[in-house]
Amino acid sequence: MKSFYKVIDSIKTVVNTEPFNNNVSFGDIADIDLSKQTIFPLAHIMVNNATINENYVSMNVTLFLMDLVDVSKEPDTSLFLGNDNTQDVLNTQLALATRVMRVLQKGDLYRTDFQLPNAGSCEPFTERFDNALAGWAVTFDVDVKDEMTYCE
Repeated sequence: MKSFYKVIDSIKTVVNTEPFNNNVSFGDIADIDLSKQTIFPLAHIMVNNATINENYVSMNVTLFLMDLVDVSKEPDTSLFLGNDNTQDVLNTQLALATRVMRVLQKGDLYRTDFQLPNAGSCEPFTERFDNALAGWAVTFDVDVKDEMTYCE
């Protein structure tokens, strides 16, 4: 079954063509050394689970899009903007999430071996990890073509 690879490789390719990303990783997010400042902005692909249906397999995927937050040494003068660039990071990473989802939504189960049956949900985060990271966790389902052969 090559469809799994097509999905994760397609996500990686789309993210790598965007200027607002530096690296793409895969697997359990806890296994990534998020203290390395040189890896950001980072896109991380995590497959949460898969459901085997009659003619296809449905995978639930979370794509973390994140960047470091820069804190200014100047005193905070705005309660709205704060003393850092969190809003800039959230804006940029949401734009990246939107672009990635738009490209992936153009997939067709019979043409590209996968499709997104519905829109993904985006959840912002600012204090999810130990260091000063902000971004979005984009969770979506991907239906992949079942390429297995059956014997009766």
